[in-house]
Amino acid sequence: MSSIENWRALLSKRDSDEVVTKALVRDVQLPNGAGTMALITLDNGFDHTKPNTFGPHGLFALNGALSEIAERTDLAAVGVTGKPFIFAVGADLKGAAEVASRDEALAIGALGHHVFRRLGELPIPSFAFVNGAAMGGGLEVALHCTYRTISSGVPAVALPECFLGLVPGWGGTQLLPRLIGPAKAIKLIIENPLAQNRMIKGRDAFELGVADALFEPADFLEESLRWAARVLQGEVAIERPAHDGWEKAVADARFLVDMKLRGASPAPYRALDLIAQAETATRDEGFAAEDEALADLLMGDELRAGLYSFDLVQRRAKRPAGAPDRSLARKVTKVGVVGAGLMASQMALLFARRLEVPVVMTDLDQARLDKGVGYVHAEVGKLLAKGRISADQANRLKALVTGSLTKDAFADADFVIEAVFEDMAVKKQVFSEVEAVVGPACVLATNTSSLSLTEMGAELKHPERLVGFHFFNPVAVMPLLEIIKGAATDDATLATAFAVGKSLKKSSVLVKDAPAFVVNRLLTCFMGEVVTAVDEGTPLEVAEHALDGLGLPMTPFALLQLVGPAVGLHVAETLHEAFPDRFGVSENMAKLVAAGKPGVYRPDFTLDPEAVALFAGGASPSTAEQVRERVLTALATEIRIMLDEGVVAAPQDIDLCMILGAGWPFHLGGITPYLDRTGIAQPRFLPPGVASLPA
Repeated sequence: MSSIENWRALLSKRDSDEVVTKALVRDVQLPNGAGTMALITLDNGFDHTKPNTFGPHGLFALNGALSEIAERTDLAAVGVTGKPFIFAVGADLKGAAEVASRDEALAIGALGHHVFRRLGELPIPSFAFVNGAAMGGGLEVALHCTYRTISSGVPAVALPECFLGLVPGWGGTQLLPRLIGPAKAIKLIIENPLAQNRMIKGRDAFELGVADALFEPADFLEESLRWAARVLQGEVAIERPAHDGWEKAVADARFLVDMKLRGASPAPYRALDLIAQAETATRDEGFAAEDEALADLLMGDELRAGLYSFDLVQRRAKRPAGAPDRSLARKVTKVGVVGAGLMASQMALLFARRLEVPVVMTDLDQARLDKGVGYVHAEVGKLLAKGRISADQANRLKALVTGSLTKDAFADADFVIEAVFEDMAVKKQVFSEVEAVVGPACVLATNTSSLSLTEMGAELKHPERLVGFHFFNPVAVMPLLEIIKGAATDDATLATAFAVGKSLKKSSVLVKDAPAFVVNRLLTCFMGEVVTAVDEGTPLEVAEHALDGLGLPMTPFALLQLVGPAVGLHVAETLHEAFPDRFGVSENMAKLVAAGKPGVYRPDFTLDPEAVALFAGGASPSTAEQVRERVLTALATEIRIMLDEGVVAAPQDIDLCMILGAGWPFHLGGITPYLDRTGIAQPRFLPPGVASLPA
């Protein structure tokens, strides 16, 4: 049998639910007598909300179209474009999660290479007309073509594979560095994925050299065909310069990956090896190496955890477990923000930008109020300077955000949120004052990070309209909202909170009213075990780096430096009061706060000897492995208790919170898949095959 028949026999038994991206071919007469182009349109039959992807049957469809084209002798060129707004976004991830053997994984890699490379090996030139989002295998289709045009309206160009635990396995690691040079290619293949899967736009891709020509969306295909005709007739010549600096670019990138991941995820390292190989490897050698890397990674737990994370963020986050019917939500036409500090000012700007309704801030004195409103106006100015909003939008936003020294300004507000000092008495007083002036349907929201909603609302006349609305800092960047249901919170209030969260473009998770909720409870558990180990005599540097193998975004004491020791101590005290047997309060941490230290690091991130000395004196040091074991065991215990208590609906919500609220990496799957696969969770949190290889 031929290779295609072998692959079809191996792969056709699976992916019965694959949404097949068809390759629709039509002849187009190029301008100025340049000849006939066979134009392939990739189209899965759905609108842009279901992007084109490539599973085995989609690859077979494209291969069939290319076979028909290869038999023709009347063509001057072949072109590839996508359905409206979408070029293609890569492999079918659902199918990738179902790969059950290394032979199957190798076949998928080899099949993609076999089909895509035909575009660059036909006897006629090939053109990719990138009209919409192009990611992963979609971008690799374009890279295999002889020439590329791109629309300035393309919203996303990316090779996100390393973000998930894969490598660009259908030519990306070989073709892109040869096209634009190793340093620029590393930015797309490794740096952007590891920066929370950053995407670039069409114009950026053109400026990097990924595309040869840039056209406006309105007449993109017509201009692309006109440009292709000029290329074929010799009026436009595209030069492909050689690139040097491979060794340095790869070495520099390896250093950055080590700093970020500390060896925790294999995919970026495999990608770097492949990019290095691309300098001298033949096309056959490079593609074969990609097949091997793809097969190894497809059969690894990190990829399965990455796909699990992706599914959480793309699906579960959009349909929060336990959220009431959205039809119960009340309309929000004005927002009040109690406080004018940094957090309150960030919230005010976000509400104004996303809801486009008036936002009024209050505080105790005019100077603080002016500073808060001034912050909002300055941030609006920055958005204008960067071209992210127009002058009219900037003026509108500034006009929407105002300040008042009296809470009477909340009289016609539909949603009032407080961002004042984390003290129960202060918050109770705030809500008592707010309730006295707002209407009966106004939602009262608290941004508390650890305090009890039920206690906070105990003296309200209408505690049913109090809801937790916990942002993470920085407000504009962090995607998670913990929405907390107090004992009295009613469904209309809760539905309104979820509707507002969606309008703010946040991912919301429903959380029971429990001390420190999810993220802060688990981070405090995590930090508490590390700090206790140091209190007992473990060298700070040993405890600080004991968890490096997880590839977390920050080491424990760096995280403490970010949130501030006083905040960390306050949350620890709150949890100690609730759960004294599991959460302690470090006397040495209290000394650090009393000394006014911002943490254990100096501004240049060298250790501060005075701060480190405050933790000295313990006589029972642990090894790094022992610290790691105690931290993970404590996390597994706390998560089990939280699930038993119903703090969230399922382990998936724990993981979603840690990914979106604490920045824990996709390759961990949040936390529960890691605890499962290391055997620390007994019994498992998730069944085998969920975030891990099939049983």
